Amino acid sequence: QLQLVESGGGLVQPGGSLRLSCAASGFTSDYYAIGWFRQAPGKEREGVSCISSSDGYTYYADSVKGRFTISGDNAKNTVYLQMNRLTPEDTAVYYCAAYFTRVPAMCVIRTEYDYWGQGTQVTVSS
Repeated sequence: QLQLVESGGGLVQPGGSLRLSCAASGFTSDYYAIGWFRQAPGKEREGVSCISSSDGYTYYADSVKGRFTISGDNAKNTVYLQMNRLTPEDTAVYYCAAYFTRVPAMCVIRTEYDYWGQGTQVTVSS
């Protein structure tokens, strides 16, 4: 059973940066995708970014492209989301999630993710 634990959220001023971490344990396959999602109060959940384990392929939503960077550290079984130039519109609970594949494949943000972390709050405010 894959377990995901997010950390790194907090309060930051507009224009600031935060790095979220997603520590994973219990892998059952070498092929998987990890995604970052966020949900603000009263809004639908939004897929922000994902990364593929096989080749490091990455995807970014238009709303974060050029400001957020997803990366993975296989030795630590951790995926990071570096968030720069944050705005109040980035305020949300951020979740990491994962799904396994049978073969190497590019990650897809608009698909069913089977495993979810508990979320970490990011608040951008002056």
